[in-house]
Amino acid sequence: MLQPSTFSIVAFDPGENALGIAVASKFLAVGTVVPWARSGAGAVATQSYANTTYGPHGLDLMESGIPAADALQSVTAADEEAAQRQAGFVDSSGGSATFTGSACSPWAGGVNGPGYAIQGNILTGPEVVAAMQAAFLSSNHPFYWRLYDALRAGDQAGGDKRGRQSAAILVVKAGGGYAGFNDRWIDYRVDDHPDPVTRLSDLLKLHDLYFDKSPLEEQIILHGDSLVRMQRLLTRLGDYSGPLHGEYDELTRQALRAFIGRENFEDRVDFATGRIDLPVLDHLYSHFA
Repeated sequence: MLQPSTFSIVAFDPGENALGIAVASKFLAVGTVVPWARSGAGAVATQSYANTTYGPHGLDLMESGIPAADALQSVTAADEEAAQRQAGFVDSSGGSATFTGSACSPWAGGVNGPGYAIQGNILTGPEVVAAMQAAFLSSNHPFYWRLYDALRAGDQAGGDKRGRQSAAILVVKAGGGYAGFNDRWIDYRVDDHPDPVTRLSDLLKLHDLYFDKSPLEEQIILHGDSLVRMQRLLTRLGDYSGPLHGEYDELTRQALRAFIGRENFEDRVDFATGRIDLPVLDHLYSHFA
């Protein structure tokens, strides 16, 4: 059995009522093994000769009301090879626990506190876990970026002493998935890359670009010169065939809708008024320059 040398953080955010895991490893597609989460239940990281039954079993226990520490104790007590395992559990009330078996390859260890558990094995040293804890507790970013900040800090502190290969982030909250149909709010993986943690940040930035919503001061209503520029772009792309008059008429509206729909930015444009989020507008002009 291959041993994923791994560092991870499992956490709960009461403001978002969200649970998540961020993980990196010198292991192919670590996101298929380590992270498990369910809204209303908890989050689990299972690693170091990972027993993947810790994920669904642990979530079932926490969903039934069993605290994270007791749920983690239950799954390890039932595992004859628990000495080789490492895991972090956080429940939907913010209770947390971390476990490092005595046979895990050094350096291995973890730390936990209210709402988080951090753990790693085959690391360059304890400074990796310490850096992750400090970064998570000091970050004032949105929850999924706090998880990323912790992962990045661990990577920069030395991370997996064997090198880099994959990283993943999974965050759940009720109705957080696409169109509100499931709880999978953030779910991105870098399965094989020389710098997976950096690549993971690129994916989170794209998530923000496509699914975030800018405040009013970062929005613009296309009209006059700004609309002429857009009409010129729409003309070049073949979506618009009218005059460059800077008026938001029905022909322009239809052309803008076709363009924005093709680029999947419908959530960031008000087609009734021609209002568009500036980060999206800047991205489009840069991409189609």
